[in-house]
Amino acid sequence: MTRIACAILLLFAITADASFQTRDGLSRANAARIKPLQEQLLQTIRPENCRREHRIFTEKPHMAGSARNYELAEYVAKQWREYGLEDVELIEHPVYLPWPVRYEATLVDANEKLSLKEEPIPQDKDSYATDAGIPYCAYSADVDVTAPVVYVNSGNPEDYDLLAQQGVDVRGKIALARYSVPYSYRGYKALTAQKRGAAALLLYSDPADDGFKKGEVYPWGPWGPESHLQRGGIVYDFNLPGDPRTPGWASVPGGRFLPAESAVSMPTIAAAPMSYKDARKLLEKMTGPTAPPAWQGGLPFRYRLGPTGDKLHLIIENDKKVRSIWNVIGRLRGAERPDEWVILGNHRDAWVFGGVDPSSGSATMMETARAFGELKRSGWKPRRTVVFASWDAEEFTLTGSTEWGELEAAALKAGALAYLNVDSSSSGSSFSASAVPALANFLRQVAREVPDPSGGSIYDAWLRNSATKAKEPEVTTRLGSGSDYTVFLNFLGVPVADLTFDGPYGVYHSIYDTFTWVDRIGDPGYYYHAAMARYWAVAALTLSECDYVPLDYSAYAGEVQIYLDETESEARKRKIGLDFTAALEAARAWEKNSRAALDTARSAVERGDRVRVERVHGGLMKVERALLDPDGLAGRPWFKHLIYAPRPTYKAMVLPALTEAIEAGDGPRARAELQRLTRALSRAATALK
Repeated sequence: MTRIACAILLLFAITADASFQTRDGLSRANAARIKPLQEQLLQTIRPENCRREHRIFTEKPHMAGSARNYELAEYVAKQWREYGLEDVELIEHPVYLPWPVRYEATLVDANEKLSLKEEPIPQDKDSYATDAGIPYCAYSADVDVTAPVVYVNSGNPEDYDLLAQQGVDVRGKIALARYSVPYSYRGYKALTAQKRGAAALLLYSDPADDGFKKGEVYPWGPWGPESHLQRGGIVYDFNLPGDPRTPGWASVPGGRFLPAESAVSMPTIAAAPMSYKDARKLLEKMTGPTAPPAWQGGLPFRYRLGPTGDKLHLIIENDKKVRSIWNVIGRLRGAERPDEWVILGNHRDAWVFGGVDPSSGSATMMETARAFGELKRSGWKPRRTVVFASWDAEEFTLTGSTEWGELEAAALKAGALAYLNVDSSSSGSSFSASAVPALANFLRQVAREVPDPSGGSIYDAWLRNSATKAKEPEVTTRLGSGSDYTVFLNFLGVPVADLTFDGPYGVYHSIYDTFTWVDRIGDPGYYYHAAMARYWAVAALTLSECDYVPLDYSAYAGEVQIYLDETESEARKRKIGLDFTAALEAARAWEKNSRAALDTARSAVERGDRVRVERVHGGLMKVERALLDPDGLAGRPWFKHLIYAPRPTYKAMVLPALTEAIEAGDGPRARAELQRLTRALSRAATALK
């Protein structure tokens, strides 16, 4: 570390001293005790180490199920053992993991085969890789079809409705959809195309969304060059994440498995990704009505709805194999409370090199684990167990984290304080956080304790970069899905947070998401990788050492009252008569009890009243679990949380069981769901009474 960097950290430690004393969960004495530990972590973590680790993870393609990804699992385990982590293990899960066999697209009349390849870039030697594999959409059905192509914009239901109004029939045709305008999860696009009778779905990134219309393209800027394409799963994991063959229990060697094709998460439509270089050849051949202004993209011609004058012969074939994936788990065992866990997780598998997604997070995790190992060598032992998790097969259907969560469900429900997820550590310099409302204040407090590479604290930079003029940085508290926190929140009732540094990022899931992209564009110097490691470390240290878990459920209960008001308004619009009185009363009681519990804890911890502190801590540990219902949501019982669930787009749905009933126009079901929700809110209130 340079002298300047050391000086900045020292100055920051001095200026941050006062705010450290006021954090929830810690007595003044405990805050003073762990402050030197925090400072040691901040100074131990170094950008150059993050860069070195990042190069190791991005050296070769490492898709889930590949030999290279297993090699990286062994590397992670070896390093963690050397760092001093305990109980390090590789956990095998045999899961349904199809790989591509064939993907071809040929314009019939023109006798022109589309390239379906990403062209190498001289400035990035990794882009010349010959082992990147066939680009594909995981869990696609197979197809061999010859049909015209229709442009369906973003491929959402309203897009198909407009096509029907314009007399364009998509049945039996190949749908060509953009990833954006507005964004929706590619699996939702597949489900919509499947329901509308399309023969297949092609997904492309338009230059208006992540290419030259946004700015300089790679290698000169962050945006996607013309042949980049976005791989990704189309599995319906908004119905069921994890191995489709084990809904609700872990996939283990010799275990019980259902047929994959029977799963509610499996598509019956074929889909594949395409670059705008290839998609252009289809869009130029579109006939029919002119597309609306909002559908016009960045290519230099007028977009039409189609169909194409020339038919496309499309072949998509995947194997149907079960492959082993490997989670790596390591621990620092708690000296006083070994059965209470603080979990830090990042997935390891990538579609190709995974420069940002997920290798930036993997590099950050390695440096965080190393720093904790140094802390342990200095004589420190955590009060609670800190768990490090390198997940496999996240890109397929959040598989590794889901299988481990199901495997360890009893222990996690009994003792997990929080799960802190870092998927992509850094594609830029703008910090953002998503979390359950109870963790929002804690995340802001941690941000005050960690220096930002731009100067001041992460909190200061976060507030400067805020799109609003709010008095404090915004934590996104309406949680959908799309990353490894899903099993912890929606299945287990563990408080979760998802952390990143964002920036312009147009090479997502492409061969150009490389070490060089990150090294030159995303985070030159790896300062934000290190900043994330410091943030993650301070958060984990605080949770492992706290006197009581710093969860503010009064904020959570207040937000739920907003959800209730919104949902009541929606019910009135749809003329469904519902009485929200009991639910609102339960939410207000929850808010009142939560505020009283925190006041009690703050006072008791300074008086040294360990009995009262322990009672509050125990109550706080139960609240998120109280918001689960064992029966889950109608039609997707794996999702058990009654406050949050993902829509098929991945967008958050609040009060999901009740909202789904209202949107279905089912009054009796809505009334039953309102009663079920009220009972959950009452359980949350009772936990803190």
